[in-house]
Amino acid sequence: MAALCRDDNPNIPDYEYVDSNTRPFHIDSFRNEWLSRLKPCDVSFQQPEDEDTFHANFAKEMGLDVDTMKALQTICSVDSLRCHPEDEKPDTEVVPPDPTLKTLIQRKKKQDYKASLKIAKNRHDLYADEMERTMFGRKPEAVADMVSTGDVILTINVYYPASFERFLYVRPHMTLLMTGSHSLADLRDAICCVSDLQVCGEFSNTPDMVPDFISKDHYKSAFFFFEGVFYNDMRLPECRDISITTIEWAKSRNFPLFHQAKMEDTKLKDLKVKVGFPYLYCHQGDCEHLVIITDVRLIHMNDCLDKKLYPLLAHKHRVITQKCFVCYVYIARWLTTSDQFAPSDPCLFCDKCFRMLHYNTEGHKLGEFLAYPYVDGGAFN
Repeated sequence: MAALCRDDNPNIPDYEYVDSNTRPFHIDSFRNEWLSRLKPCDVSFQQPEDEDTFHANFAKEMGLDVDTMKALQTICSVDSLRCHPEDEKPDTEVVPPDPTLKTLIQRKKKQDYKASLKIAKNRHDLYADEMERTMFGRKPEAVADMVSTGDVILTINVYYPASFERFLYVRPHMTLLMTGSHSLADLRDAICCVSDLQVCGEFSNTPDMVPDFISKDHYKSAFFFFEGVFYNDMRLPECRDISITTIEWAKSRNFPLFHQAKMEDTKLKDLKVKVGFPYLYCHQGDCEHLVIITDVRLIHMNDCLDKKLYPLLAHKHRVITQKCFVCYVYIARWLTTSDQFAPSDPCLFCDKCFRMLHYNTEGHKLGEFLAYPYVDGGAFN
């Protein structure tokens, strides 16, 4: 049956490899298949009918009489789950001491674990709570900022660069929620990578003259690779087509022909992709990230409906910050090599320790060493 459905309509995704990834499908065509099968009320952002109307429609749909429906309402009522006196207001944060429901057992374990920790909720957990509040049920103040009815939501995982040794191919660096009306350029602008913040050059002789521009300001070219197509960022005159080298190399070796397009002109809904399949985002010349689309679905009323808040950051992996190798208090800001004053080579220093150890009171360099500005990987925590 699945094979028959796939042959009849390639826009309905089916597994290519079970529990791994789907076959390629066109996102907007998949969206249209859903909209052609659903009623307008199923995708509307309006609140559903009141409770009495819902029960009446449910009884009519299921062919139930009035007495049976009333009995179902009583048995399935939330009040039947009450484990506290009726006149007592429940505390939703308190779990009964000996729960039998699986969900409550897991919640009890989590509460007991948090209670055993010596530290309170840190700023990262507070930020995660804030992200979660943004994701659910946010509505715009102006009607013009409302997300279009029937649009799609894509869940996109962006992984660490391929040169990052730890957590390689294990966990996503960030998870983004984006609508189908977003362009690939919007996706690129939402991706945070520490290599974009690097400052190139050696500044041991002039530590106070580090330039203000960063790598992202100097090397602006980038591309995505989806299903045989390179989508280049050509928004600025300084942007170059950095995919042409790969295309010419593949052509000279009789590989299948690759195509090119502009990422700023390509909407996410226009892509043909496989859900669960790793694709490529390349920037800074050789900084390569895996990009995996893990979900494509229709937007509903409980999602964030304010299009100004998209792309939504749903998850952000925390990286342990690198401390200064001297004081072990402040975050590292300088990296030195061939340094006779350093305990290791290379060595990381905070700004204060770096200047106290390597320069005299007049700011003159002491000894021979090479110094480079260092951007910590935890800058995006």
